[in-house]
Amino acid sequence: MIRARVWGENFHDRLNHICQRNYPSGMHNCIADALRSDEIEVSVSIFEDPEHGLTREQLDATDVLIWWSHSRNGEVSDEVVDRVCKRVLDGMGFIALHSAHGSKPFTRLMGTSGGLMWREANEKERVWVVDPSHPIAEGVGRFFELEEEEMYGEHFDIPQPDELVFISWFEGGEVFRSGCTFRRSQGKIFYFRPGHEMHPTYHDKNVQRVISNAVKWAKPVQTDRPNYWANPEPLEPLKKPIRVYE
Repeated sequence: MIRARVWGENFHDRLNHICQRNYPSGMHNCIADALRSDEIEVSVSIFEDPEHGLTREQLDATDVLIWWSHSRNGEVSDEVVDRVCKRVLDGMGFIALHSAHGSKPFTRLMGTSGGLMWREANEKERVWVVDPSHPIAEGVGRFFELEEEEMYGEHFDIPQPDELVFISWFEGGEVFRSGCTFRRSQGKIFYFRPGHEMHPTYHDKNVQRVISNAVKWAKPVQTDRPNYWANPEPLEPLKKPIRVYE
C-alpha cells in the first residue's frame, strides 16, 4: 500500500466563494478522495495544522507528498521545507501541482525560480501526451481538454526535465511544459500544471488519473540509502598498501 499525503494551502478554499462552490470540502480533500484506492491510502495536511501538518513523524509515514499552494507559498516555515526536501532526497516522492511551481520545496529542489507567464482568461487547455509510453500517461489517450483554465506560458524557469510527459496548448496560442519529471538523489518529482482554484479541474477524470499514476510512479524504491561518506575496506587484496594523506 502506498502512503500518500495531500498538502493543501486551504486559503482560497475558505475565503473565495467560487473556490468553495467548486470544492465544498476543499481542494485538498477533493484530490485525496479521488486518490483513495486499494493501492493508495491517503492522509491530508493543511497550512494551519501544527508544523503545517508535516512533522517528522508525519513525513516518515509518507511515501509520496502531493503539494498544492499559491498565495501562501512564502509563508511556509523554512524548517518544514528543510524537512520535506531531506525526505525527498531520502526517497519520498514529491508531486507539485499547478501554482506549487513557486513553492519553497519545489524551487529549492529545482534550484531555479519556477517563474513563468500566466493569464486568467478562462481559456481552453488541451493537454497533449508527448510520451505515451510513460506510466504517468497510462490510460489518458492522445490528449485531453479542460474547457476553462488559467494559462501558463513559456518560458518556464525549471531545469531541463528528466522526462517530458505532457505539453499544454492554450486557446490564446501559448504552450507550456505541463508534465515534467525530475530525480533528486533517491527521490522522484513530478510537476503537473492543471489546477487553478477558480476552476473545477480536480473533478476531471483525466486529471485524477494522472495524479494517481504519478503517485504510483513516484513511490520510493525499497532499498537502503547509500552511505555516501563511507571509507570501505577493499573487496580484493591490494597490491600496494593504503596510503593515508594528511
